[in-house]
Amino acid sequence: MKELVEVIASALVDNPDEVVVTETENEKEIVLSLKVAPDDMGKVIGKQGKTAKAIRTVVRASASKSDKKIMVEIQ
Repeated sequence: MKELVEVIASALVDNPDEVVVTETENEKEIVLSLKVAPDDMGKVIGKQGKTAKAIRTVVRASASKSDKKIMVEIQ
């Protein structure tokens, strides 16, 4: 999942070198934290959060076979 978020975010931003995704896992869920350059934050979130919602939807769909809940946080 981590690689999927990195690929999507890198394609959206102007500074792909500053895209960092960290993965934290516990018993019930996996949390993916996405960090981008401050100038690129708007591109990752999108108008009215539509791009961020689309990223979360794709990640959840690709993890549908997993028993754990996947959350994507944008920082």
